[in-house]
Amino acid sequence: MIALNDYLYSGDTVFRILKKYTEDLKRVAEENDSEVDRLHCNFLMQIMELLEHNDFLTAQSQKIREFYQYMAKQYPYLSFTFKGRIKSLIRAEAKFNGYIVEHVYNYYLKNHAYPPVDELKERLSCFRDLIAYRIVISMPKCHVGDEKEREQEEIRHLYEIANVLKVFLEERGFTAEPAGGIKLSDSSLLSEEVRPYYRDYIVNEEPDGYRSLHITFFDNSAHCYMEMQLRTKAMDDIAEIGPANHLGYEKKQESERARRDAVPVGECIYFDEAYERGMKLQQIELAKLDVNMFSAIDNSLINDGCGLYRGRLILPYEHLSRFQND
Repeated sequence: MIALNDYLYSGDTVFRILKKYTEDLKRVAEENDSEVDRLHCNFLMQIMELLEHNDFLTAQSQKIREFYQYMAKQYPYLSFTFKGRIKSLIRAEAKFNGYIVEHVYNYYLKNHAYPPVDELKERLSCFRDLIAYRIVISMPKCHVGDEKEREQEEIRHLYEIANVLKVFLEERGFTAEPAGGIKLSDSSLLSEEVRPYYRDYIVNEEPDGYRSLHITFFDNSAHCYMEMQLRTKAMDDIAEIGPANHLGYEKKQESERARRDAVPVGECIYFDEAYERGMKLQQIELAKLDVNMFSAIDNSLINDGCGLYRGRLILPYEHLSRFQND
């Protein structure tokens, strides 16, 4: 079995690593007639396409910036940031293999059998967040002193922004994609018109405390998907430096070896290989990698100039609340 880890010690660029990994995986897919490996290759080629042909991001981020300008006028008393990123190679690879492990495991527990390949392929074709933008808002204490009241105001504003965002972007060439009932919101703050399009992790909070609003758009000009995430600063802290952050998530995944114990070794090659690839990624010592434009002292002190481990930034816009001295 080949894995991404095999290509991270030669000093190659991320693009060359992707090219070699994809070519070798494609060869193995043909030798084994593996539909899942072919789909894996297509997924890697999507990432390569983003690295090689990303001029459209300038126009795309400009349209996002127009919403930033709208918010600056509409909510001068709020502080907020807009961030955009292309998912890093390691995160994307981990997520692809994680989907396989999760789906096979859940299907096996329910049916005591393994999912048909076509069903697994359908599950793996739903990646929509290789490009993602995040809006993070905060109500300064000088405007609302009481902590509980301030939190309620932030959440009210977040849903208000969510109600406007869909139409705003659709008027600029995007098409919102229905969420298919996943994390369906029952919040009275979210309008009926946009409710089917949002995955609401605020009312459907994750066990690790993760909360956010997610909506997926298709960019009709660039012919690609992107995800918008809306959070308060407190929600963003939990996601980035709290229990739900990626490092904590990976440690949690490492402890969930029960999935491996539940699925007998050798009965489902898709599960076996995806689980092994995922475990290898979790065990990477970043300081030992040799990738062009990447260096690390340890798994926390990282200088990533190529999008290997941390997402490649598309835009950072910051708006500090006005009238703070009033």
